Amino acid sequence: MINLNLVGDLHTHTVASGHGYSTVMEIAKVAKRKKLEVVAITDHSPKMPGGPSPIYFEARGHFPREIEGIKICFGAEVDIVDEEGKLGLEEGILKKLDIVIVSFHPQVFPPASREVNTKALLRALENPLVDIIAHPGNPRYPLDYEKVVQEAVNRGKVIEINNSSFAVSRRGSKENCRLIAQEVKEQGGWVVVSSDAHFCEEVGEFEEARKLLQDIDFPSCRVLNSTRDNIERFLNKKGGKK
Repeated sequence: MINLNLVGDLHTHTVASGHGYSTVMEIAKVAKRKKLEVVAITDHSPKMPGGPSPIYFEARGHFPREIEGIKICFGAEVDIVDEEGKLGLEEGILKKLDIVIVSFHPQVFPPASREVNTKALLRALENPLVDIIAHPGNPRYPLDYEKVVQEAVNRGKVIEINNSSFAVSRRGSKENCRLIAQEVKEQGGWVVVSSDAHFCEEVGEFEEARKLLQDIDFPSCRVLNSTRDNIERFLNKKGGKK
């Protein structure tokens, strides 16, 4: 079984998301206690009911880049809003973010057929500003995993293995995530293990997702948040696209 150390949590939510329960400071303090090095604040985009306004993402100059010795990245979990892969934030804002995660939520994009869901996601991945696909194993959104992974690999996108999907939400995701991770392994792609924390104590909670990757002997060198160097290279590459 592979040894999989994880140094960063690149998918977390604050009170700004509307259904998060912690502040940036609280998240950073928990990250320090759990010996993480990097945290990304990725609040929901405005299309999510209760989500922040666009100006929240534009006012990133007020955002601290380090708290309690933890590197802080400023990103967003952006909804796919239609079948054509349109995203819930304007391109000008997306360019200012460290990390752009895309995802489906029923409040914004009602669950559809495998073909429609797959088309929408593939179109979203055409956007060079997109970095990570969140919780693709959600059983409410069936996907053609082979096509999605192939497109992600070809376009340099990272696929998330979302620990919250096994513990809190999106019940029934585990076997789908195993199939996705196996497909990523076979196609030579990258994954990231995330908590999707909506409360600060969930930050850095990776155990179920980590075990899934260990069970299939997924190469730790292709887990984005397995090293600080991986994360820094990823962020630098992202910066070069702006």
